[in-house]
Amino acid sequence: MLALMPTITARPQTMPPPIVGRWDLTVSRGGEKYTSWLEVERSGWQALVGRFVGRIGGARPIGRIEWSNGVARFSIPAQWESSSTNLRFEGRLKEDESLVGTITLSNGTVEQYVEQFVGRRVPSLRREMPRAWSRPVKLFNGNDLSGWITAPTARSLPSHWTVRDGLLVNTANEGANLMTVERFQDFKLHVEFRYPKGGDSGVFLRGRYEVQIRDNDNRDWPTEATSGAVYSFLIPNENASTSPGQWQTFDITLVGRRVTVILNGKVVIADQIIPGLSGSAIDSDESSPGPIILQGEETVVEFRNIKISVPR
Repeated sequence: MLALMPTITARPQTMPPPIVGRWDLTVSRGGEKYTSWLEVERSGWQALVGRFVGRIGGARPIGRIEWSNGVARFSIPAQWESSSTNLRFEGRLKEDESLVGTITLSNGTVEQYVEQFVGRRVPSLRREMPRAWSRPVKLFNGNDLSGWITAPTARSLPSHWTVRDGLLVNTANEGANLMTVERFQDFKLHVEFRYPKGGDSGVFLRGRYEVQIRDNDNRDWPTEATSGAVYSFLIPNENASTSPGQWQTFDITLVGRRVTVILNGKVVIADQIIPGLSGSAIDSDESSPGPIILQGEETVVEFRNIKISVPR
């Protein structure tokens, strides 16, 4: 039997192809722009695999990435695009270390549209934890939408946001996102929220990383879409949500890429690294401050007592 066992032959270490790494992409078609994200890594000695985040949705796996003559190519199935389409990606590295190329949606015979992109390597955002924080400041005054505007990532959708009985309410499904006028770098954020049965929403940190809010009663197997997850990237260690119709709380600390999420008093993500951008991110400039965004793209949801502290 020992003679039948496969052997593993040691091979000399080789430098990874320069495409390996994480990339923030800015995609344009006509006068419209949106953000995207790409991760490329080695699997074994030769194969390249990865993950890709499109305009909306989560990180989808890439089973094989071709790399030849400075050009990367891959094709993956549709996610939230038309079910009959495939996404084809082609990008090449330039001398300035940018990644440029095209994203094409096609049903196999007809190209539906072609988009251009420019990518830059994802910054590490490594920073020390602040020694002290400011006193919490209210982001929502309970009276009107002062300090809040419609997020540009959802301007094509109608805004359903209003103030009702001291609450910040998204009154209908599939509406625009709402964001703070003020932008923040590192912070501690407190948010209280309530959703109906089947509710689905989220809070975007710096407008780029979505912390999930979702009605999900599965207690045994939390997923990347369970409440408290950083959507499609970080899975909470338990489903600490309660029931629809009840008020729940987030206490979230973000320093650089390091995030801690406390849901209803339980630490569900402890000082983890956020790999990259969520779908619907406001921009791809991860080094810059960004707004707090409340998601209105999914279902009805209510918020109150939104407060933030910053390093002192």
